[in-house]
Amino acid sequence: MTELTSVPVTPQAPAANRTPVEIVTAFFDAYRAQDVEAMADMCTDNADFSYIPFEVWAKQRVMRGDGKVRTIGKVIWSGLINAFPNLGNVIHHIDGNDEGDVVVACDITGTQQSAWAFIAPQGGSIVAPHLFIMHVDSDGLIDNIRAYWDNASVCSQLGHFEVD
Repeated sequence: MTELTSVPVTPQAPAANRTPVEIVTAFFDAYRAQDVEAMADMCTDNADFSYIPFEVWAKQRVMRGDGKVRTIGKVIWSGLINAFPNLGNVIHHIDGNDEGDVVVACDITGTQQSAWAFIAPQGGSIVAPHLFIMHVDSDGLIDNIRAYWDNASVCSQLGHFEVD
């Protein structure tokens, strides 16, 4: 007798059988699980990445949140997870269309345990409303991630009030 088992929807499940909303939901599940590799694997090799408010000033350079998922995106996500070991997300609304466009309204949450950018850890927690605008291509891979949030609110929640 053959035993049938169900195959759970995971980042590795065939994307062709899933809608763009299901694919992006799996991406946020991987984000919640802090699995940066799974997040990147759900994206094309050349996926665009833009965290619009993200900017870190150093003496000789400025790092902005614009580039590619596999370069800038993975670095930012890994840094966030390192600084906020309990980093999570709560999706409030997700919607998509047949062309692969998906919009996600969520909160990014966590308690800072180590330095993030130039913000020293003070044990502060964040609940940061985010708006993600993403695109899933015809192969079922994310090829564009854009995110918006109130960076001044995040800094304030962490007790960082430095202007320059």
